[in-house]
Parts: sequence; structure tokens; C-alpha cells
Amino acid sequence: MVSPSVAAQEAKASNSSDEEDVRALVAQLEALKASYAQEVRRLRELDMQVQAIQARVGGKTAQAMAPASVPPQAAAITAEAAQTAQKPAGTGEGYASSAAEAQQAKEAARRSVDDVKQQQSALFNRRLTLENSVSYARYDRKQLTLNGFLALDAIFLGNIAIENVESDSVTYNFAARWGLNPRLTLNLDVPYLARKTIYQKGGAGGSAAAIAQEETHGTGIGDVTASANYKLFGERGWRPETVLTGGVTAPTGREPYGLDWKVIERDDDDFIRFAVPAKQPTGNGVWQANLGLSAVKTADPAILFANVGYIHSFKRSFDDIDSNPDTINPGEVKLGGSYYFGAGIAFAFNERTSLSISFSDKLSARASTRYKDGKWMKVIGSDANAGTLNLGVTYALTSKATFVSMLGIGLTPDAPDFSLAFKVPYML
Repeated sequence: MVSPSVAAQEAKASNSSDEEDVRALVAQLEALKASYAQEVRRLRELDMQVQAIQARVGGKTAQAMAPASVPPQAAAITAEAAQTAQKPAGTGEGYASSAAEAQQAKEAARRSVDDVKQQQSALFNRRLTLENSVSYARYDRKQLTLNGFLALDAIFLGNIAIENVESDSVTYNFAARWGLNPRLTLNLDVPYLARKTIYQKGGAGGSAAAIAQEETHGTGIGDVTASANYKLFGERGWRPETVLTGGVTAPTGREPYGLDWKVIERDDDDFIRFAVPAKQPTGNGVWQANLGLSAVKTADPAILFANVGYIHSFKRSFDDIDSNPDTINPGEVKLGGSYYFGAGIAFAFNERTSLSISFSDKLSARASTRYKDGKWMKVIGSDANAGTLNLGVTYALTSKATFVSMLGIGLTPDAPDFSLAFKVPYML
């Protein structure tokens, strides 16, 4: 016969074993719940990626897509696992912690790509985009002028003059971009300029210590540009999204030819030593045509972009092309053609902010002028090489509005010393 004390010990041992089994089963259940929840999240992410690729291949706008359907029992387990189970260390690396975060991350990446495309070419999935921008540019040029000759290879006899031109310009630009279809977008850019230029000339009156200075201003509408963007290829595999751009610029601004000049200083023989335009021009005075190609490629987490193009200027006749304010000489002007190219990279910091860095360059050939019934002559010093380093920050204000800031640093003497631009495109 078993004593009561022995029976109690056996019952206690049995209960302890059952509790250990229950704890082990509970731990196993929690691990299975966490694993199942992770697999459901991965299925949802893969489903959204497949739908996004299908929409892009079909040329449709990638809309916010609903997650893959899950049975009610699986949804209940997933919710319970998300609340009770903790993610094991080292698991879930590279995945969002929930389907909402996965969708948010995907929207952020797509928004960053859209912002880059908006600045480089156009967004073809928007019916209408209105853009307001303000830019500021600073120029400062100094030139030493020697009018004389060297005596005994060491002594300069003549006049030494130092010329300095400082220019500040502010441009407001209103742009409208209308998407006709998933491949074609029409654009219209209307700028309004305000310029201030200070001319300084050393050696006034033949004295090296004397400096003459004059300040002139100019405001008005600039040259209006109408253009179109056509998407040649969508992004697929190694191939970037490629867009062809063509446009025409009309000479709606005030041309730099035939402007009234103010004479600041004359020599004894009535030779004009220092004269400046009474008003600053707001355009280049000729019709221009532009043809370019741009490409955007996503390489997670970076976005690569590049562009190249050519600007052709058509010759035009003017009533006066002479810089001498005392004479009027009609003639023709033909600006040199310009090649431009650039490339850069952008990174998305979060769902709202991205940073870009790029280089752009514009090479312009010499201009030519011809007086009436005369021969064409090249204008010395009219060729240019304007290289700029650009740093940009983009911030998504709302789902439809974006704030873009851009700092340009001139790398060559023909480029602005620096420029600063702010844009707010609003997508309807």
C-alpha cells in the first residue's frame, strides 16, 4: 500500500512536468505565430511589387494598391502575433515591420523617383502641373585693359584700366505642364526678370587712381519657351526611362541690340572711353530651337539621371547692332549654337526628403554679326563654357505639392558665381 506522502510527491512531479510541457508548447506557438506573421508581410510586399511592375509595364499610374487577401483566421492570427509575439533577434532584416510601413516605404521611394523625373523631364502620369519658381544669380567679372606698349621690354607706356562688372538678377518663372497621354507632355515657361548691373572702370580720365562707376537696371518679361516631352522608353531592367524633349524659345524679352547708351567718359579727341546701356536686356533677341534627351534610372537606394541636348539660334535682323551710341548701323546677328549636358545622383533620406548632386555644362560657339550689305564677322569673346556644380534638396509638402531648392556653384568664369533657385510644383 502506497503511503499518502509518496502519492503527493508523485502528483507534484506530474504537475511540474505538465507545466513544463505547456510552457514549451506556448513558446513553440508564439514562434510559429511570429514566423507566420512575417511570411504574411512578405507575401503582401511581393504582391504590391508585382502589381507596381505590372502597372508600370502597362503605362498606367501606380496607385496605392490593396494588400493581398488573407483568410479571416489568418488575419486574426496575424493581428494576435503582432501584438503578443516579439521579433527574434536577427530576423526580419530588410523587411518592414507591418504592411502599412511597407506601403509607406514604397510610396516614399516612388515619390522620390517622381520628384527627380519632374525636375529632369516630366511626369507623364499627371494631367496638369503648375510650377512657380524664383531664382537668383550673381555675376562678378574683372578685366585688366592695357592700352599702350612696352618700352625696353620692361616699362609700359600708356593707359592701364581695370574694368569690373557686377550683375544681380532675379527671375520669376511660371510653368504649366499638361500631360496629354502616358507618353506626351506639353510645357509652357514664362519668365519675368529683374536685373541690376554695376559697371566700374579704373583709370578714368587717364588716371590710374580714378574709378568711374555707373549702375543700370532692367525689368520685364523674358523669352517664353514652349516645349514637349515624349517618353521613348519606360524603365525596364537595365534600360532607364528615356525622354525626348523638343522646344522653341520666342524672343519676347527686350533684346540687347539697339538699346540707348549712356556715355560716362570721353577723351579729348571725343573718343568714348566708358559707355553703358541705359537699360538692361531681358532676352537674347533671337528665335531658338532646342532638342534634348534625358534619362532616369532607379538603382535602389539611389536615382541616377543624365541629360544632353543642343540649342540652335536663328539669325535675325535689327535696326541697330552697333555699340556706339552716336551711330546707327542696321545689320544681322547670329548667335552660336550651344551644346549642353549633365549628370547626377539623388538619394531619399525619408518619405519626404531627398538630396541630389549633379554637374551641368553648356558650351556655346562664337556669335557672328553682319552690317547691312557687309560680311559676317565673328564676335571675339562671345564663346563660352559654363560649368556648374548643383546641390539640391527636395521636400514633399503634401501629396500634390513639392518644395525644391537648388544651389548652383560656378566652376568656370562663364558660369554665374553662384545661383539659388526655389521651385514649388503643384500636381493636379
